[in-house]
Amino acid sequence: AQPMSTAKTQTGTQIETPTEIARDVIRIEAEALSALHADLPIDFDAVVTRLLEVKGRVIVSGMGKSGHIAAKIAATMASTGTPAQYVHPGEASHGDLGMITREDALILISNSGETRELADIIAHSRRFAIPLIAITKKPDSTLGQQADFRLTLPNAPEACAIGMAPTTSTTCTLALGDALAVAMMRLRGFERENFLAFHPGGTLGAQLLRVSSVMHSGAALPVVSAETPMGETLIEMTAKGFGVAAVVEEGRLMAVITDGDLRRNLSDLMARTAGEVAT
Repeated sequence: AQPMSTAKTQTGTQIETPTEIARDVIRIEAEALSALHADLPIDFDAVVTRLLEVKGRVIVSGMGKSGHIAAKIAATMASTGTPAQYVHPGEASHGDLGMITREDALILISNSGETRELADIIAHSRRFAIPLIAITKKPDSTLGQQADFRLTLPNAPEACAIGMAPTTSTTCTLALGDALAVAMMRLRGFERENFLAFHPGGTLGAQLLRVSSVMHSGAALPVVSAETPMGETLIEMTAKGFGVAAVVEEGRLMAVITDGDLRRNLSDLMARTAGEVAT
């Protein structure tokens, strides 16, 4: 499709095209990610070390858009070897604080550091000496001051038109969460085999699946000898349900009988042996 042409208002002011707006948004967020890359939070290494020591789970929480990012970070950690769970701050204040134990560690996300809904989780972490990690743009905020570790976001503008909707800040938070998850993944020695254990389904599972996980062996296999009459061979094929039979001599696979072989020999099938029909 051709990009929209730049239009003009009645006063002659040019209106940006969607493509121009998109490039501007991506530029703003990319610059913030570059700033994060160039100046990672001072506490990053200490946070990774502490999280690797956790005997329970990494609890991640945030409100609004930060909550959506928190859920994704928890999911990424959980699938890459770090037990993690997202806890909604509103639900936490109504009983779900019981999900957060002394064996856990907390990551709380708030761009401003003043999200009221996080107050009860913060108090709970202080009461039970649960390690608290803050991801915020303002280290001197309430959250920043209460935290044991601070992962400070770059002081970069949001990419939205009014500079208020979480865009740049959530992108940086997500990248920081990925960095934490991958750092722990590598330091744990998390390999493809471990990944498969958490991803048995879908394309990822198929890519990592081993033959040994799906193959059949022993008595489950439809095995006949070359001298087996085709009547008995058909019974064996039907009983095992694979649509084929293996012709085996002295423990070696000599040939196979498929549905195609059966159709090609229909005229005198029952008068022949497995070895005569097999290919």
